[in-house]
Amino acid sequence: MSLADVKKNAQERMTKSIETLRADLAKVRTGRAHTGILDHVMVDYYGSPTPLSGVANLTLADARTIAVQPYEKKMLSTIEKAIRDADLGLNPSTMGDMVRVPTPALTEERRKEMVKLCKSEAEDAKIAVRNIRRDANEQLKKMVKDKTASEDDERRSSDEIQKLTDKFVADIDKLVAEKEKEVLTV
Repeated sequence: MSLADVKKNAQERMTKSIETLRADLAKVRTGRAHTGILDHVMVDYYGSPTPLSGVANLTLADARTIAVQPYEKKMLSTIEKAIRDADLGLNPSTMGDMVRVPTPALTEERRKEMVKLCKSEAEDAKIAVRNIRRDANEQLKKMVKDKTASEDDERRSSDEIQKLTDKFVADIDKLVAEKEKEVLTV
């Protein structure tokens, strides 16, 4: 493994950490309805847990309501129960052959909880990025010890990895600031 490989590997892993953070932040509820809220809801489909999107079509009926149209009509009550049991603070109701999921407006207290959750997710992402930096630096030190790289190369590469880490931490802060603003907007 060369110095360039170590840096490239670290950058790829840090990019994955950012993508994971984006996915986690997308699940955080804002005042508006979006189908991403129901992404992790699992429905009992003939004895096996299946993602809600696998047994129903999810659409937005309006700005505050998600419409869930099951592919099989007999799944209505199962879907309604799964959404209620998912502990999302949502109260679905069946109307004809679809389940309507109104998303209530967030209270100020709930918005602050969501901001705390966002900051917690950001801190987890920062820890992941720092762990990647530590792993890369350990690989560089091992290369110097094995005499496959000089100490100057190791120091230079270590500085580049630190700059990469700083860039990704700044990206994380920016993502969280955007989500925080979105959550606090009434």
